[in-house]
Amino acid sequence: MIIAGFTACAEFASYALVHPVIRQLPPKHHISFEQGSLRTYGIIMPVLMPACVILTVLYVVLNHDLDSIELIFRVSCAGMFVLATIITIIFNVPINKKIKRWKSDNPPTDWKEIRTLWMFFQAIRSWLLLIGFVFLCFSVTI
Repeated sequence: MIIAGFTACAEFASYALVHPVIRQLPPKHHISFEQGSLRTYGIIMPVLMPACVILTVLYVVLNHDLDSIELIFRVSCAGMFVLATIITIIFNVPINKKIKRWKSDNPPTDWKEIRTLWMFFQAIRSWLLLIGFVFLCFSVTI
């Protein structure tokens, strides 16, 4: 539960609290911040997000003799983490790889559109992770 909570809250806080602020920065500073963020998140999230998937799926599989509402919350939780991870791998990671190669003082002409696309998928996966964590909390407290 701690790993899922940390992962969901870190991603959601990034989406809801950090990115709205950095979007206001001049392009050079915006891109430099994004690249720094990729270096820090890029170390921990490739470990934590798959760990969340594995742990929440195991939580369902190893505890299948539950009341139906508890099982629904557990399955929903695992589903949210699985979907968030799939979105991350398919959409966010390829964009991140591009952003790492950008020159902050000479970004591509479409850099804002690329960041907007990344934020769209960040929003979806952040909400999925947060809702998944809420479902996990419900499943534990029922």
